[in-house]
Formats: sequence, C-alpha cells, structure tokens
Amino acid sequence: MQELEQLVAQMEAGELPLEASVAAYKHGSELVKFCAAQLDKVDSQVKVLEGEMLKPFSADPGTGEDD
Repeated sequence: MQELEQLVAQMEAGELPLEASVAAYKHGSELVKFCAAQLDKVDSQVKVLEGEMLKPFSADPGTGEDD
C-alpha cells in the first residue's frame, strides 16, 4: 500500500514524465490487484473461522461490544 501511495503522489504532483507515468500506472494497477487478492484471501479465512457468519468488528477487543 505504501508503494502504491507513493506512486499516486508522484503522478498527482506531476513529477514523472509521460512514459514513466504510464509505467507507474501499470505497476499501480498490478499492486491494486495484488492487494485486492490479499483482502479476498483474508476474507475467505475469516469466513472459515467464523463459520460463514461474519461478526461486526469491535474496535475495543476488551469489551466485546460494538460502539
């Protein structure tokens, strides 16, 4: 994600020539696909662990209650 953020910042700032911008865009697309695949894997693992019944995420693990 950090690399993707850096690419976007460089492109938005106009720091890259056209050819480098195109290459950065292609690389960024690959990074987005990779991140999405990783999120899908984690989502599948959580569903298996929770028995296909996802529970709301609690920001405070000590209480076990949602805000």
